[in-house]
Amino acid sequence: MDAIRTEGLTKHYRVGFWRPRPYVALEGLTLEVRQGEVFGFLGPNGAGKTTTLKLLMQLIYPTSGHAEILGRPVGDAAVRRRVGYLPENPSFYDYLTAEELLEYVGALFGYGPSARRARAARLLDEVGIGAERRLHLRKFSKGMLQRVGIAQALVNDPEVIVFDEPMSGLDPLGRREIRELVLRLRDRGCTVFFSSHVLADAEALCSRVAIVAGGRLAAVGQLADLVAFQVRGWELVVAGLGPEAVERAKGAGLVMRATAVGDGRYALELPLSVAPERALAELTTGGARLVSLNPLRETLEDFFVRQVGAAPRDRGLD
Repeated sequence: MDAIRTEGLTKHYRVGFWRPRPYVALEGLTLEVRQGEVFGFLGPNGAGKTTTLKLLMQLIYPTSGHAEILGRPVGDAAVRRRVGYLPENPSFYDYLTAEELLEYVGALFGYGPSARRARAARLLDEVGIGAERRLHLRKFSKGMLQRVGIAQALVNDPEVIVFDEPMSGLDPLGRREIRELVLRLRDRGCTVFFSSHVLADAEALCSRVAIVAGGRLAAVGQLADLVAFQVRGWELVVAGLGPEAVERAKGAGLVMRATAVGDGRYALELPLSVAPERALAELTTGGARLVSLNPLRETLEDFFVRQVGAAPRDRGLD
């Protein structure tokens, strides 16, 4: 049984005031998310990511197609108790504290007072909210509100967690902490389905990803299948190298491109046809010292840009 499954999921809106016309927010999305995996739902702004997540949460209803969570229709009340959700822009009552908000959410799930307090304290610790938990939420920054939103999505110990742009508004330390939290959730057996346009998050977390562009599914699969990981060259960073030696290496065909990164330090791009050991041997005879050697591969970002560029831009209906 899949954690999430969609079949031909479609959502059309009518836009415009005087002469409304149909607009394709999502078209024919068929997708399967396995239990226990971290699945990235990627795309640029306006690609249809939030529309999909709102359809899964039944905040809006599809034009056609259907979706299931844990083998049941998305509207099933028993399934809803097993799902946690963070919307893209969470909005909370300004005069509640973080503790009060989480205890309120716990009450909605039927937990008693002591259980609510214990869950609130544990989850606020997990997302890095300290003494601020007793402040009114109106005093929180965007990143702190995002942390509280993640905590409220976990109050019921969900089996399936749906995050819409969970890293939004977080500083680098916060991003790292939330990444670690997502991995802990995965290790507990939770399914984490999150949307993002930040590709580094998907590369760090996801076993599989789907890319949507223009309201349509552009690609889906394991990162190793989607990203052309074949080496296309080498990046050699050396120190103690003079410009004359760089020009000689270029003239000999050992170096395609050289970028000065500091006094006597260069980042050299080598063609795949040149063994890096050979180039390094030539350069070290001139006094160069190796700093680093890395293969050059296509990244998820390269793939993302290519897929988005190939997607149709007209999202109206004839």
